[in-house]
Amino acid sequence: MISNCFIHSSQLRGLKSKSTMDAGVALTHIICSGWVKNLTTSTLAFDIVQFFPFLNYQLLPLILDKVGLDHKISTFFKNYLVGRKTKYLWNKLTSPSFNVNIGVEQESALFPILSALYLSSVFLSLENHLKILKIPISIIIFVDNGLFISQNKYILHSNANLFYCYNIILSLLTKCGFIVEYGKTDIFHFSRSYGAFNPPPLDLSFLGGPILLPKNTWRYLSFIFDCKLMFRNHIDFYANKAISTVKCMKLLGNLSWDINPLQKRKLYRCCALPIALYSLPLWYYNKAPTHHHLNILRKMQWRVALYIMWAFWTSPTLEIEAISGLVPIHLQLKKLYKQFLLCNSSLSTNHIVSNILSSNEPQGRSHHISSIDYLTEKQRLQLKSPLIDVDNKHNEFFPSFSFFNKEFKPGNRLIDLFSDRFSFYFHSSNTKKHIKKLDEITLRASSNPSLTIVVSDASIKNHISTLISYIHFFNKPVIKTKHRAINVTTTEAELFAI
Repeated sequence: MISNCFIHSSQLRGLKSKSTMDAGVALTHIICSGWVKNLTTSTLAFDIVQFFPFLNYQLLPLILDKVGLDHKISTFFKNYLVGRKTKYLWNKLTSPSFNVNIGVEQESALFPILSALYLSSVFLSLENHLKILKIPISIIIFVDNGLFISQNKYILHSNANLFYCYNIILSLLTKCGFIVEYGKTDIFHFSRSYGAFNPPPLDLSFLGGPILLPKNTWRYLSFIFDCKLMFRNHIDFYANKAISTVKCMKLLGNLSWDINPLQKRKLYRCCALPIALYSLPLWYYNKAPTHHHLNILRKMQWRVALYIMWAFWTSPTLEIEAISGLVPIHLQLKKLYKQFLLCNSSLSTNHIVSNILSSNEPQGRSHHISSIDYLTEKQRLQLKSPLIDVDNKHNEFFPSFSFFNKEFKPGNRLIDLFSDRFSFYFHSSNTKKHIKKLDEITLRASSNPSLTIVVSDASIKNHISTLISYIHFFNKPVIKTKHRAINVTTTEAELFAI
């Protein structure tokens, strides 16, 4: 369904490789790309009231038929979601039947894809309306949260475009039985102007909505935005939240025995650090001002190191971090950002980030309205955004697999088809015993003429992974191979050789 572009490229969450971070990164790039074109960005966020109970379960099977799924699947969901009844049995007493038409629960494993399919028709219809009216609007949908993004030189023009889009989506959602929650409708404007910035309000009273007044900060998907994309309020909030989480860890101990430093460090890395570094790709990228952010995060980690080691407040930062086993925060940020760049190499072609990145085959896929392909060379050099770094890193990759290949599906993988051929020997604390066991396996295999031994090892230098593998057949070396790959781990390189 994703590969056939039935689901809108801007629909996120619940689908493979789609999350809040993708929505935040895409929004940040759209804003920054508008600034290099001397355009001001305006956003209008809205929320659907009681999205899950208001789903039309008679319409959902029709949508599944339209997608092209087997009729048995749509029939199953039609019987599963509509007309459900249950009985209660207590010893030999049986109750009468009760209707339990609860539909798709929010905690159900089925709700992400079913809700995405249900709303895809609404937003595809909205996109067709906008093309007919020639209104340049970007859309981001996160389950039941929608976001309209308009870019113009004048805010009044953006407000007019947002008003028309809001009117159309209200009409489409009403036809599907949905209601927009006016209390969660927000408008926010982004501008790089150094003077006083007082954007006009957006009056939705003609559509039965409120008069939206712009605020100084805007919270969207737990990201705290400001009009200049500095993210200082965001860092301050989440750094304090991480410190509060660390302070609460004291409750895990008792009066006679506290948790040891190793447990404290593990709790910090697993529970507190991800909170503090939430939204990292939105503000940590090439040429981005990060002085304030790093100072706040260094102070946070210093306080955590003092808590782990019960050290004095006069203890030097680097020394106490080294003793407590914490990686310096600037190195931690570099490592996580490199992982973010690598993850974007395997996104589907129908992903909003993939549609923004430049393509060597412009006719092979659709492009986003803020795609890098639409920028001039001068604008591309001036643009500072996380997706510019992703695009530069993406050009270093050599695609070696298809995202939707059948071999990646459970049941079709090599380990599933030939499970009796695989065996794993994990490293144990007793090194001598582990080596002896591997030697026995190697000697047994070398004496068998029907078996081949492949020995491989890899190392990384300057982001280039070099792999050397030896192939032995019947205790005789047959061939020596050497491979090189860019931006992959040593484990991935070794598996590739095998």
